[in-house]
Amino acid sequence: MEKYLITGGLGFIGYNYLLNFTKKDCEYVCLDKVTYAANIDQLPRLLEKGNIRFIKEDITNRDAIFKLFKNEKFDYVINFAAESHVDNSIINPYIFAESNYIGAMVLMDASVKFGIKRFHQISTDEVYGDSQKDTQIIQFNESDALHPSSPYSVSKAATDMYALSMHRTYNLPITISRCSNNYGPFQFKEKLIPKIIYNAKNNKNIPIYGDGLNMRNWINVKDHCKAINLIFDKGKDGEIYNVTGNDFLSNIELAKRVLKILNKPESLIEYIPDRLGHDFCYVIDDLKIRELGFNNDFCLLEDLEKLVDWYITY
Repeated sequence: MEKYLITGGLGFIGYNYLLNFTKKDCEYVCLDKVTYAANIDQLPRLLEKGNIRFIKEDITNRDAIFKLFKNEKFDYVINFAAESHVDNSIINPYIFAESNYIGAMVLMDASVKFGIKRFHQISTDEVYGDSQKDTQIIQFNESDALHPSSPYSVSKAATDMYALSMHRTYNLPITISRCSNNYGPFQFKEKLIPKIIYNAKNNKNIPIYGDGLNMRNWINVKDHCKAINLIFDKGKDGEIYNVTGNDFLSNIELAKRVLKILNKPESLIEYIPDRLGHDFCYVIDDLKIRELGFNNDFCLLEDLEKLVDWYITY
């Protein structure tokens, strides 16, 4: 039975992956240090599946991670573990460098030493930087230069570079996926969509940066997880794959749509000073993964009402 290490398995994307996309004939170890954003109360749902075990550990703990690799003899690693809230990275960049870069470095070093068959690194479209250049919108592909704008995206870009160097130098069989904004259940309330929903529900002001016209492309977390398994099955070692959705929405439009669903007034919207280094939009070319057979099963505009209902009743 092949064994997977899933780091950050109690986070938003990692949890959804373990809940919906594990293979019955494989064994999974969910590793998480259980930060404030972990879905620790949902852990029993994972353990009920029978082929998932949980270990509480920090991926930056080199001795513990190397011991874990030695004892468990993993075949595959998917690194979901990351600090991901850009606002927090502006306040404390060090935490992001430590968790996102140093932690990933430890995992990759252990993977080289213990002969992992495939290491998959979860990255972000934010590593490319702002797609708006003057008055033009640029669509980035996997070979484009990286121009990260925030401490968060810098930490992810640095990790991507380290991953590619590990493949080149040590032949570590590694793949990278760079994904657009995810939406779906079990996302922590500090992120945009849950925050809009919770604040609207409780008649609290909904903070929107600047004029609210910043655009984001949204992908359902299940589509992202499906893409990860596709890369595992058909992807090529040492390659990067962009993964994106088909829903471009401005932040203000998204807020107004949620308010309409909840029958709440637009007066709840509060425009606040723009975030430092705020990118206008991210646009990525996903032809490469579509050539592997990927397609999107979900659409935010069609899912939004159900998503609002999920967060209201959860």
